[in-house]
Amino acid sequence: MSEILTGSWRSSDFPPLEMSEIQLDEVAPLLYGSGSGALGWWRLRQTSLQDTPSAEFLHQAYRLQLLQSGLHEEKIAKVFQILRNESIEPILVKGWSAAGLYPDRGLRPYGDIDLVVQPHQYKTVETLLKQPLLKDCWVDLHKNLSELDDRPIELLFERSQLLPLREGNVRILSAEDHLALLAVHLLKHGAWRPLWLCDIGAAVENRPSSFNWTLCLGQNRKRAGWIATTIQLAQKLLGARIEGESFEAPVPDWLMENVLRQWQTPFALNQPPMSHPIPMSQVIKRPGMFSEALRQRWPNPILATISVNGTFNRFPRLPYQLGNLFLRAGRFMRDVPRVGSRNANC
Repeated sequence: MSEILTGSWRSSDFPPLEMSEIQLDEVAPLLYGSGSGALGWWRLRQTSLQDTPSAEFLHQAYRLQLLQSGLHEEKIAKVFQILRNESIEPILVKGWSAAGLYPDRGLRPYGDIDLVVQPHQYKTVETLLKQPLLKDCWVDLHKNLSELDDRPIELLFERSQLLPLREGNVRILSAEDHLALLAVHLLKHGAWRPLWLCDIGAAVENRPSSFNWTLCLGQNRKRAGWIATTIQLAQKLLGARIEGESFEAPVPDWLMENVLRQWQTPFALNQPPMSHPIPMSQVIKRPGMFSEALRQRWPNPILATISVNGTFNRFPRLPYQLGNLFLRAGRFMRDVPRVGSRNANC
């Protein structure tokens, strides 16, 4: 997986790909199922494997995403127009703005429209998004960004930028804030999806000449370490080029091993809450199910580190994983009176 995605966000200048057709047949379903199929085809299209059935399978993923990209852009433009008619200026995060880091927007799939608005406008926007004209637009609305909660929302808007889209434009995060968001988002979700690390490579290599690393890393030293570790992870696993900058944050062996292990089955069905088929409300009534429920909920060490505001170092993750379980158990017990007879997952 890592070999075929190395440098896949570039227009050209790929490293040699040493892969047999049999190996490609094995990895193609993983690429397709994880949303990296188009990038796999992009990497294969100028190699001796370009005419193989697996390469054509991945080519189909690119064609589909290219069609979907045009439809998504129409919806984004419509949402922005309606909100601006009400003097509301949102910022579009991830999705379309991440796809813009690639040489072709069809290479990076995305679905919902993630928008962040000023907190005092949140309720108004919620109401506006319910109108029939936007019923085909799947908007994920935010009044803050947990990945960037060390940065005032006012600064995010102040540093944001406009990019052209159709007959208008769209506001997105600054390059510095966007890279920070992508890095923390990847860690927050356990780094199970290879596409997210490709986003990091694309953001680093396509950063503008005016890019300010101090703004990107932020003032919080622990979060700065998270961001730096993620960037170096992209360098080590996918060959991202980080020219003119060096980071002191370590990339421990357990981190790389865990990411590569997850990439062996990089599917959403393997992630919580879908990987938790036994509701905790049933476990309380049937204690014999506890060991299986615990096994299902044993936290990814990356996610556990983030959840307890930990540090990515070479020490064992067990304390962080136990801390994550205690936090979730506390939330579950707090919510039990409100859950009543309904199923609950923690």
